[in-house]
Amino acid sequence: MKNLMKSIRITLVFCLFFAVLYILILLIFAHFAGPGKDGNAETVTLNGKVVGVANVGQTFTKDIFFWGRPSCAGNGYDASSSAGSNKGPSNKEYLAEVEARIDTFLVHHPYLSRKEVPAEMVTASASGLDPDITPESAYVQVKRVASARRMSEAKVKEIVAKAIEKPLLGLFGPAKVNVLKLNVALEEINPTIK
Repeated sequence: MKNLMKSIRITLVFCLFFAVLYILILLIFAHFAGPGKDGNAETVTLNGKVVGVANVGQTFTKDIFFWGRPSCAGNGYDASSSAGSNKGPSNKEYLAEVEARIDTFLVHHPYLSRKEVPAEMVTASASGLDPDITPESAYVQVKRVASARRMSEAKVKEIVAKAIEKPLLGLFGPAKVNVLKLNVALEEINPTIK
């Protein structure tokens, strides 16, 4: 009987810890370590208006903007249908999609050869919501964006360089560029949106 009561007490302590205290610890951690205030998503503003959330990709198709990775999540970057396409590299439908994306990319970047098109610009991420691209993929687009905005390529490269987020502690993860933040930085310097 004594061992049974001891087991019940231990079970109740673990239930209390994992059902309540553990969740509270995670919430407190998210509150202070999260990218936004109060543990919420980091919103991006332009001219005092919220234009998006930094951790979910946005659709940019005009030449005046940098483009992000394609999304395979339902309607654009719909976070409610986040998922990869689950199509393998030998799937004919998938290969046709990638070929169409390459052709579209080359129409807007005629100064590139087919081999120079970054793979990430024509393939979707696993979540379909990736808001970031590599610095290389941003630099490939500089000529198009500079021309469309009537800016010097050097100035646009400078804006890209400032937008590069280095790996955590210089070790963890790749260098990346948040496409929404980059486009907002461009708009602040060279406004095109009325």
